[in-house]
Amino acid sequence: MSDRPEADEEEPPLFEFTMEDPIEPQIAGRFQDLAPRLGTAVFLFLVGGVAIWGGGLWFVSLIAICVGLMLWELATMLRTGPKRAMLMAVLGGVALFSANLLPVGFGLPVLMLVPMAGIAFIRRHRRIMVGFTAAIMLAGLSLTQHLSNFGLVWMVWLITVVVISDVAGYFAGRILGGPKFWPRVSPKKTWSGTIAGWIGAAVIGGIWAVWQNAGWETVGISVALAMMAQMGDIAESAIKRKMGVKDSSNLLPGHGGLFDRFDAMLGAALMLLVVESLSEFPPIPGVG
Repeated sequence: MSDRPEADEEEPPLFEFTMEDPIEPQIAGRFQDLAPRLGTAVFLFLVGGVAIWGGGLWFVSLIAICVGLMLWELATMLRTGPKRAMLMAVLGGVALFSANLLPVGFGLPVLMLVPMAGIAFIRRHRRIMVGFTAAIMLAGLSLTQHLSNFGLVWMVWLITVVVISDVAGYFAGRILGGPKFWPRVSPKKTWSGTIAGWIGAAVIGGIWAVWQNAGWETVGISVALAMMAQMGDIAESAIKRKMGVKDSSNLLPGHGGLFDRFDAMLGAALMLLVVESLSEFPPIPGVG
């Protein structure tokens, strides 16, 4: 007889998936949210396109406004109170705008004043508020610096990687179905959609590598951005699930808030900040 104690319960299986059925006849039902998604995308494309084309303070101003609104949405979701939510929004927008007028070494502490203010002002869900505030501020700086340092073509690359990975994931997930990615947090996401997003990003990376005569590491970087974009989406979904809300706000009529639309871009921008800090960008052909 063995002296080893028996386990209280069996070890759960290593892989255990909840399945999503592919579309069959109910095509309209599966794509009923496509029209508002497209409408919102067109509106954001026009506003963002004008700001990106204008560059400089036009783009910085747009990102500062978006950052402020997303901090307001975050604070509102976390039920910090309207005054604290507005305070965080104003601080965030002003700090990001100001940081872009300063050398990076002086701009970074200005940015970090915002999450530090969250520690002082916020009482409920403080860790979530502070962590996400820091991430939003750094992602905002990453976007403004990316356009300033690498120009229009590489900003279009970033946007295209995020958009194509999202679109590929959307259609593949609904058409192919299959195992769900994380049903408790994001019930509509599937592994088929997730992997399709990586493939779409890799294709865009390959196109840019050839077009811009950049190194083939562009493909890997594009996939990494898509992965981080998906994690940004999941992280925001986790907050909404925790707080019991469907959308971050109703700023975009019929289709949620800015945080809902830019969560993926925030994740990608954070990854881009790491990439541009650790390696040569754009990648140089033949260097690896």
